[in-house]
Amino acid sequence: MNSFVSTGTTSTTTAEPVTNNGFWPDIEPDVFRDTHRLDGTITAVRIEGALLAAMATVNRTLRNWQAKQVEAGYDTVDAVPVPIWQAPGVFKALYRRAVYSTAHASLVERYADYDTTNSGRERSESLAEPAESYRRDAAWAISEIEGRPHSTVELI
Repeated sequence: MNSFVSTGTTSTTTAEPVTNNGFWPDIEPDVFRDTHRLDGTITAVRIEGALLAAMATVNRTLRNWQAKQVEAGYDTVDAVPVPIWQAPGVFKALYRRAVYSTAHASLVERYADYDTTNSGRERSESLAEPAESYRRDAAWAISEIEGRPHSTVELI
């Protein structure tokens, strides 16, 4: 009886958290990998780099919102009061969604690096749409945190 054993598709190491700025939570690479179903073919170093860049982007985007919260006396996102219509912990969950989605979009765009043949170019074209979907998810999560509507407007 033959069986198929896949190599390089699981991660056996536990990655250290990516340290954040103290207001927002640290990001756990293993949780990101599990949440977004990313296997071991993407190295831990690449995951960490994508998460760090995503945190920088999301933190920059939310810097004014964070500053208002700190001015109001809330030193961490956990201390920020949640609107009564939202679940406890929603800001932290939305933040993670924004970071994870931004990182995943970046990783998806890099998959074409593995194959420069025609099939690689075709694959990179087919991955553009999922990357944009992850970016949209990140933008919507940020909009929710800031209390803005989810609207995407494109100029024609």
